[in-house]
Amino acid sequence: MKKRIIGVDLALNSIQVCKYTNNKVHSNSEMTPSKFTDFLANLTASTIIFESCSGAHYWCQLAKSLGHEALLISPRLVMAVRQNQKTDKNDALAIIQAALLPDVKFVAGKNHQQQQIQSMLKLREQCIKQKTAIKNQLTSLCREFNIRPGRSKECLISTIEFVLEDAENGFSFEFRKMLQSSLALYLCLHETIESYDHALEKWVNDTPDCAKLMKIEGIGILNALHLYINLLSGELGHFKQGKDASACIGLMPVQYSTGGKVRLGAIGKRKSTSLRSLLITGAMSVVQQVVKREARTKKEAWLKALIERRGKKCAAVALANKNVRTAFALMTNKTEYKLELM
Repeated sequence: MKKRIIGVDLALNSIQVCKYTNNKVHSNSEMTPSKFTDFLANLTASTIIFESCSGAHYWCQLAKSLGHEALLISPRLVMAVRQNQKTDKNDALAIIQAALLPDVKFVAGKNHQQQQIQSMLKLREQCIKQKTAIKNQLTSLCREFNIRPGRSKECLISTIEFVLEDAENGFSFEFRKMLQSSLALYLCLHETIESYDHALEKWVNDTPDCAKLMKIEGIGILNALHLYINLLSGELGHFKQGKDASACIGLMPVQYSTGGKVRLGAIGKRKSTSLRSLLITGAMSVVQQVVKREARTKKEAWLKALIERRGKKCAAVALANKNVRTAFALMTNKTEYKLELM
């Protein structure tokens, strides 16, 4: 008998489970999370296919602990395979159909530690969005009254404090109170982000793999954490070569080939937008420093020559691409980064 395959479509309060054995669908039923846990515990060793979504890593870890082979599959692939309307039953069936495709690439699951650091990065990212939104709102409200605060944090704070202390501007007590509360929230978000940064820095220092990634030019704390998560899990975790991981991030030209003709376009921008942005920003900081002085290493000499030929932006993308491939090699081969001096 062939090994049983279970396609699982996860929802908030229900889980759709499709059983497939011997080229036949035997059942496609809905379960509660507690019932699904009992189902996994009593099931003989099987292949469980989860769609990569919220909560999928937890269930993948649980299934593996119970002796099953647990795999994650891309939602984009499932959507492309699904034949009929989007329902839980059709999604669970499409998960199995997508998993049976030849040479399909599954998504590498995250462990408990990687889930934690990813959550920490998401919390910081959300806090920065809230801080930016409040700053923009306070600046716009001030301009409604022809008050023009500067762009820096200090200028905004001093301007609002002056407005609150000015007794002759005609502002009501209620408006002053709400403006003061918004300013206090803005300052609280700044303090929260600083505490997040300290926590992330401590986590990097305590993780050897992240610490060695920090030695690469243009790789800071955030880049090291993102690469640590993505190169060991997610869609990048199953690649065998660094250039494939870099292409998935979007740091290599998009290729369109037909009839024996190969055409290369701009860098791909379909995936990993935030990670690509962080990597290019870090690389650009290196480019800005290199153009001001003589090259000290072979890598800097290559970068200066590239800047002269193609400009700073192209050089930054090329450096980000090289950094990803270097990081992939360090993580895969368990080696240390070494500079090649001139």
